Order: sequence, then structure tokens, then C-alpha cells
Amino acid sequence: MNKENASKLWKMIQEAGDYLLGQLPEHPNHPKGRNPYAHVAICVKDHFDASYKDIPDEKFDKVVKYIEFLKQNPS
Repeated sequence: MNKENASKLWKMIQEAGDYLLGQLPEHPNHPKGRNPYAHVAICVKDHFDASYKDIPDEKFDKVVKYIEFLKQNPS
């Protein structure tokens, strides 16, 4: 991912984390609450098998759509 696209994705991840704040279901491993920012970043990493910075530029639109999917489907 080039620097500009990586920066855009990071901002989208932060905005998705802001949106999901307080919306993620409780989990026994997180008694003080879940971190929505980490949740989004980890989901992106797991889904694309790479950190958002290491995903190819050609997949930028797919990553954006996936982040939107995560916002609409908190889990």
C-alpha cells in the first residue's frame, strides 16, 4: 500500500472505531470492554492476511468496503 492510501485507510479504521465505540458485544476476555479500534484493525488483518499497510493498492476499494461492512455488522 502506498503511503497516501495507507494513511487514508488508517483514518477510516479510526473513524470506524469511533463509530463502533460502545457497540461491540461484551466478551469474557475483555471485562473492561472491547477496544473497537483494535477490533477493526485485527479484522482487516485477518480478512486480508496482512496489515492494512501491507495490502496491495489494487485491493484499496475492497478494504474500504470491508471496513464499512464491519461498521454495519459489529461482532
